[in-house]
Amino acid sequence: MRLGFTRVVRKKIIFGALIAAGGAAVVAVLLLASQGDAPTVAGPKSAASRAQQPGAAGAERFAALPDREAVGRPAGQPFGSPSRPPPSRAAAAAPVAAAPAAPPMPYRIAGQMVQGGAAQVVLAKGDRVLTVREGDTLEDGYRVEAIGPQGVTLLYVPMNIRETLPFASALGIDAPAARPPARSAQPPAQPSMQPGSEARPAQLRWEGPERVQAGSPFNVALKVTSDQPVRGSPLQLSYDAALLEPVEVRAGGFFSGGSFSYRINPGGSILVGAFGPGDVAADAEFLVVTFRPIRAGATAELKLSSVLLQGAAGRAIVHAQPAAFRTAIQ
Repeated sequence: MRLGFTRVVRKKIIFGALIAAGGAAVVAVLLLASQGDAPTVAGPKSAASRAQQPGAAGAERFAALPDREAVGRPAGQPFGSPSRPPPSRAAAAAPVAAAPAAPPMPYRIAGQMVQGGAAQVVLAKGDRVLTVREGDTLEDGYRVEAIGPQGVTLLYVPMNIRETLPFASALGIDAPAARPPARSAQPPAQPSMQPGSEARPAQLRWEGPERVQAGSPFNVALKVTSDQPVRGSPLQLSYDAALLEPVEVRAGGFFSGGSFSYRINPGGSILVGAFGPGDVAADAEFLVVTFRPIRAGATAELKLSSVLLQGAAGRAIVHAQPAAFRTAIQ
């Protein structure tokens, strides 16, 4: 009985000791957890201990040096931006401003002459012919700046641009090359002139019918007589377009072996350019114009509004102005 009681007491003591040990363990765990959450403050001793660690002084010395860029670092963008081309390409891409230019030249040379010791030039513009000299002001802003042995220089005043028209052709027709004279046992005949006298002015005249029928074509011939050789001539004819209709313009026998060109203006004018070998003319046929009369009961008129006879080396030949040709239309 007493032995059983002793065993019961011993078991209770052991069980109580276990409970006490477990409680102590729980209290110790709680204390350790509370100490781990608190912040740690480094004191002088910890700083000294860090200073004594191997390599700490070297690290602090290198940390005081300024930062350096790594070797081989690319400068700028490795690839250019497409929106900003290099200056040279941008300059090349910029459009180049075209140089100012004068309008198309409206004038061309129809002839040249010397009058009163001053050089003059016959210019053609469209169906008009005009004689100019240095300093003359023309239409469309042009001025005759110089007349030289090779051509005439015109200045386009608004843009200060100069253009030289050569004397190589007249009215757009290239002058034929002068043919060498044929060798002969006797010198060519010269026009008879009294000593001390000057050549007589050349004579121009019309030859045609006095009356014509309306609707029936007829011919009118211009004839020339000159003591001096006539090499070429630019000229302008004027007629009434309400009464006459030009059908044909052809070179006369005097220029049959040379060059001949013409242009008809429906407003009532004909521009002609002719060049020949340069012979003396004795009532020679210069040109022939064929007209068709339009309206009966009127008198039609044909006249030379401008003419320049050219002799050797392009010199002008003095001539008398012919009277206008008139014919009655029946």
